[in-house]
Amino acid sequence: MEAGVGLALQSRAAGFGSARRRSALYGGEGWGGSKPVAPLRAKKSSGGHETLYNSVDEALLLKRKSEEVLFYLNGRCIYLVGMMGSGKSTVGKIMSEVLGYSFFDSDKLVEQAVGMPSVAQIFKVHSEAFFRDNESSVLGDLSSMRRLVVATGGGAVIRPVNWKYMKKGLSVWLDVPLDALARRIAKVGTASRPLLDQPSGDPYTMAFSKLSMLAEQRGDAYANADVRVSLEEIASKQGHDDVSKLTPTDIAIESFHKIENFVIEHTVNDPVGDSQAGSHAERIQTL
Repeated sequence: MEAGVGLALQSRAAGFGSARRRSALYGGEGWGGSKPVAPLRAKKSSGGHETLYNSVDEALLLKRKSEEVLFYLNGRCIYLVGMMGSGKSTVGKIMSEVLGYSFFDSDKLVEQAVGMPSVAQIFKVHSEAFFRDNESSVLGDLSSMRRLVVATGGGAVIRPVNWKYMKKGLSVWLDVPLDALARRIAKVGTASRPLLDQPSGDPYTMAFSKLSMLAEQRGDAYANADVRVSLEEIASKQGHDDVSKLTPTDIAIESFHKIENFVIEHTVNDPVGDSQAGSHAERIQTL
């Protein structure tokens, strides 16, 4: 298995140039159903005509925040954790693109290493424990690398050894309200999510019930993350009453903001680093 993971990592790292990262941004998950980076939004003017706005400002803000964070990261990896369907892959691709990092989805790497097309099939043919063992091996391999953004599986947080690996970098919890997760998962289906797949019943009700149980089991584990990014807080700041109105770029920007604050607050026992970080922070404030 270890050889399979190693080959998968080498292949992905070798082929993940800037063009490939750009093309990857337009796949995967998204809260608003639009292109993740700087989506164009339609807004009706007083005359009833639709105008496009927000793309340039959003892209510039994203780039600026990534440049500020890049200084503090010093090559450290970013691990995104959170419930299934929380948008870790989409947000991770955006973050890796603007940072110039490579992106990995740990579930996809397990699938490649095991030689099966989906996590659901791994669960069915083998077991959840088998999947978790391979997931830990993948995270262990990734932890030896630098300049990565990693989207982890929803249950990666339940094993202490995985936190040992992720603490070599910075961990970010994407905290999404359960009702929003249930609506989204019910819409796209649960066939690819073995812990949620149910033979019958109302999709939303079944998804919400199972997500609530998982959240109760994993809530304390998610809280181990260095940074918590609450979609409810982002929506509130933007004047929204529904997190589905947020774009993945909104979430990426807030993630960078929280990472920067965390690193500044925890830069200790390194007088040279403290001085550099302080000077950099002062320079940013004058911009």
